[in-house]
Amino acid sequence: MKIMAVDLGDARTGLAVCDRTEFLASPIGVLHDRVMESILNKVAIATTEYDVQMVVVGHPLNMNGTAGERAQKCEEFARQLQARLAIPVVLWDERSTTVSAHSILSENAVYGKKRKDTVDEVAAALILESFMAWRRNHPTEAAPSVQP
Repeated sequence: MKIMAVDLGDARTGLAVCDRTEFLASPIGVLHDRVMESILNKVAIATTEYDVQMVVVGHPLNMNGTAGERAQKCEEFARQLQARLAIPVVLWDERSTTVSAHSILSENAVYGKKRKDTVDEVAAALILESFMAWRRNHPTEAAPSVQP
């Protein structure tokens, strides 16, 4: 199944998709937008463009597992996205993905403007990789879909 991951941010939203075999997650770009309605529309269009069957939205829980302001914003985004799409939308714990993305970019000597433009899509790919690993290890369990 082709799956898209979304790393929602204040100014930039990273996107990634996997292949149909759920083997490889690839960054596909960053939406430079601050308006929720516009981001929702662009993500909905991307789901059609990339022919995905599921969307995974990063859920930035606090380290103690509670949902702060950022997590609540992502929950609302996921609810609104689910209301627009006929495919499942899933919230997925994304704790530390941005930190990991920065680490990966540092290891590959990506700095400055290029890093700023890349970190969100790399974080989306990491969210997707984590979700795909869970699916491989839990083949009989369904991921919890967001209720509109």
